[in-house]
Amino acid sequence: MEKIIDRFLRYVAVDTQSDENSESQPSTAKQLNLLAMLKDELTAMGVEAVLDEYGYVMASIPSNIEAKVPAIGFIAHVDTAPDASGANVKPQIIDEYDGGDIPLKGVPGLALKPSDFPEMLHYVGQTLITTDGTTLLGADDKAGVAEIMDAVQYIMEHPEYKHGDIKIGFTPDEEIGRGVVKFDVGKFGADYAYTMDGGEIGELEFENFNAASAKIRIQGRNVHPGSAKGKMRNAILIAMELNSLLPVEQRPEYTEGYEGFFHLIGISGSVEEASISYIIRDHNRKLFENKKDTIQRCCDFINMKYGEGTATPTVKDQYYNMREKVEPHYIVVEKAVKAMEMAGIKPKIQPIRGGTDGANLSFKGLPCPNIFAGGLNFHGKMEFVPTQSIEKASEVILNLISLFAE
Repeated sequence: MEKIIDRFLRYVAVDTQSDENSESQPSTAKQLNLLAMLKDELTAMGVEAVLDEYGYVMASIPSNIEAKVPAIGFIAHVDTAPDASGANVKPQIIDEYDGGDIPLKGVPGLALKPSDFPEMLHYVGQTLITTDGTTLLGADDKAGVAEIMDAVQYIMEHPEYKHGDIKIGFTPDEEIGRGVVKFDVGKFGADYAYTMDGGEIGELEFENFNAASAKIRIQGRNVHPGSAKGKMRNAILIAMELNSLLPVEQRPEYTEGYEGFFHLIGISGSVEEASISYIIRDHNRKLFENKKDTIQRCCDFINMKYGEGTATPTVKDQYYNMREKVEPHYIVVEKAVKAMEMAGIKPKIQPIRGGTDGANLSFKGLPCPNIFAGGLNFHGKMEFVPTQSIEKASEVILNLISLFAE
């Protein structure tokens, strides 16, 4: 068998960054390079696999037991976040991590430090894979991809391993919120599924944020500054004023746990016209709707003060909290807890302060909690992953399949 870490390192070498400004599916053609590789590798293992026109790889391993048991799916996304480059990734392998700072040698003076990231100390004595400081690593979610593929390889090479129907899915564009927009749950054929897309070892999540985006167009009025008194309306300043109306304590840097937020992600423009963009998040659906109403009320105030049409909001829902869809099928959570305990892992059930493909899949009728993939500090050059966490995640997958086959 190919070692799981070698497999992971092969996958992170492929640039698969998605592009939120693209309208195509997948958003970048380069994601298809890894998707096609995965399809070919599955086929070479003897697994029936297809890659469709939308960039979805779907594969199926038939049951080898007589009992009728649920078909279980495992899903991971191949794309990396637009936040940092995913090209020419140069991983650093730190054997027997000693608890000190880790220089990121691609950028002089840059280091991964426990003083900044104290969770590093949880992994003293283990092998860590880091970036070199010039790119992200890609453990989100190529660790999940490697874990699923490692489990598939084990199953195909051990015919004595008993299992029901197993479904495998690899998706593009999760990082830009479009991972399963065209994913055909019926065609996939699973009764329950798991995304292998969580963070550090032990994480198990079946509730996530309700999410929306908000983009507000500010229409100003430009007049020569020498004669602007009583006439000019500076759209940039109005945008700043609108932002000041939102509650400061509900910014991401002041929230945790179940607390939601308004996150200012972009502001641009000129005196004549400006644009201001937010993401809106809350686990509680009522509070989520209230936050969207708050955006509208802020715009209403600006329009009352400066004239109708000054602030025009466009608010779009992105995904919803999967808890309401997963809880009626709580067996999927119970089995995941037991699978982790069998692997000697203490489960940490917690809400996702974000979203996964599993949220949208759950609302498509496929209950789909999220299991750790092992990485930390996703979406940036400080990303790292302990190799033992990747190995344990693959073990959890195999334990889950066995539990559902009982």
